[in-house]
Amino acid sequence: MQSLRKTTTWMIPSGMRIARMIAGEAGSGAGKGGGGGGSIRSAGGSFGKMEVAHEEEYFYKQRQEQLAMLKKQAINQEDFHTESIKHHEEAIARHKKAIEALKK
Repeated sequence: MQSLRKTTTWMIPSGMRIARMIAGEAGSGAGKGGGGGGSIRSAGGSFGKMEVAHEEEYFYKQRQEQLAMLKKQAINQEDFHTESIKHHEEAIARHKKAIEALKK
């Protein structure tokens, strides 16, 4: 069983490398990098490579915006919970005073 595991982990990465070598560079012509992708990318050459670069830049910026929004949401949630804790602690203090007043 363990030898089978070693074999499959060794075979999968090498298979991926072969597939990458066959596919070529993105933007270098039709059928490479996941299909034609339009007339500019199909033609290949510098315009195809430029189109791939623009796409990569777009998705990079989109990921950065999403990460910034997630960070902002996390900070807002932290602030909300901190305020909630403060209000709960104040309510606990009020209730303790009321209990002390009732005991007297």
